[in-house]
Amino acid sequence: MDSRVSHDNATPGVTVWYDGACPLCQREIAFMKRLDRKEAIRFIDVAAGADPSCPIDQSTLLERFHARENGKIVSGAAAFAAMWRAIPAMRTLGLIARNKTVLRILERLYVWHLRIRPQLQAIARRFE
Repeated sequence: MDSRVSHDNATPGVTVWYDGACPLCQREIAFMKRLDRKEAIRFIDVAAGADPSCPIDQSTLLERFHARENGKIVSGAAAFAAMWRAIPAMRTLGLIARNKTVLRILERLYVWHLRIRPQLQAIARRFE
């Protein structure tokens, strides 16, 4: 299980649960970790095992992207937006996603992505 704790605070501002067995997720999270220079996000690989700090079961966490921001657990596009807000280089995008219309559009794109995710994973695995 991979976790990062902020040096500024005792605990990170955002916790992200991701599917570490997914090649797409691995690449995305690796990129976000590089951007997260202040280590404001705690990244947890749910494929590696259940996380006792999360009230959501492992199978649900593996179905959709989840994050905790300010004590509230969100999923899908809202979870991505929470993660983006914690990273200075992506913060503006995360703040824009607070707009209900923008978030609704991002969520539709996320759901579409989930439908084609197995095909994208197969392609990504070929390049591993």
